[in-house]
Amino acid sequence: MSGTLIDYLKEYGDCPFTQRPMNDVDSLALCQLSYLKFDGLVPMLRENKRSVALGELSEHADYDRLFSDERFEKENRALFETMVSGRRYRNLKMNSYINLIEMEWETQFSALTFFLEDGTVYIAIRGTDESIVGWKEDFNMAFLSPVPGQVCSVKYLNIVSRSIRKPFYLGGHSKGGNLAVYAAMKCLPSAQDQILKIYSMDGPGFRPEVLKSCGYDRIADRVVKIMPHSSLIGMLFESNTNYQVVESKTFGLAQHDPFTWLVKNGEFCQVDDIYQGSKFLDNTLNEWILSLQEDQLRLFVDTLYQVISASKAEDLIEFTQDWKRNMNLVITALKEVDEGTKKILKGIIKSLFSLTTQRFREGLSSRKQKPKKQNKQEEAHP
Repeated sequence: MSGTLIDYLKEYGDCPFTQRPMNDVDSLALCQLSYLKFDGLVPMLRENKRSVALGELSEHADYDRLFSDERFEKENRALFETMVSGRRYRNLKMNSYINLIEMEWETQFSALTFFLEDGTVYIAIRGTDESIVGWKEDFNMAFLSPVPGQVCSVKYLNIVSRSIRKPFYLGGHSKGGNLAVYAAMKCLPSAQDQILKIYSMDGPGFRPEVLKSCGYDRIADRVVKIMPHSSLIGMLFESNTNYQVVESKTFGLAQHDPFTWLVKNGEFCQVDDIYQGSKFLDNTLNEWILSLQEDQLRLFVDTLYQVISASKAEDLIEFTQDWKRNMNLVITALKEVDEGTKKILKGIIKSLFSLTTQRFREGLSSRKQKPKKQNKQEEAHP
């Protein structure tokens, strides 16, 4: 019977890494662990302090601060408590934590380094957190390369690789997966030589020109991309077919949540490919984004950010807590957008609907042109 990430940690929690080496599901666990708020609990990058064991944090006075992301507090508590309760992760050591949010530079970057008992090192880069600026940086990836978070990921990888001087795994979920792949492409050759695998857990891809200019081919054979079968985030700019698709217990965009991914016998439950309906949406969205000029995309993203920022909420949790009030502020801010900008935005959105309609009609046309298969009765009686 299949279960979730938490079920996997319960089943294999007492199995040390010396007996069962790190695998794809362990990678997801570490990527998700990086979402916890380790500020003041784990040594910061360049602090040169001793590493802290996961089990030690249970007794820390600021223990509850780890779970300040209210969206996934219940799941993250279960993740932490399950990992701590078993031999496999209890003595996991952590160091070189960084958590950077710069409103002016529109960047959110966080990462830390894990040291497992068998000598394995895993560098995890956090995905988009609840900050509005982190959400904005995600959208900036559509037209800007590199975004500040990608630059930070390269610097972090270069610093840590020189410090540990041994082979390591690198990974992240969502935007963290994109940053992990980018860092692997752009880091120093000495750091690149140390990389064992690069995990992108439903992380967005890259515009074709970025892959070409950054030398993706140098690391392509070490990239492990895993995403759910209704993936939208992971299929953004994804032109490669060399990815694994995992089954989820839910549907649609909710599958981006790694706690919904299914595991059986210690491995992900894999399916053949992304759902056809999702592929249609993904391909259309990618085609639309690539068809727009940089200034159009920038205007679209900046205006969206400007309108949402009018709520004065510091993060998405605060924004959703008073949804009615904040939506009224958003609508008011949208009215303040000048007529010229409104006209351009309407044209951009209209182009998406036009492209979607066109691709849908083409799909229907191609299906009609395919010869119908005869059933057995028709074959017997022509």
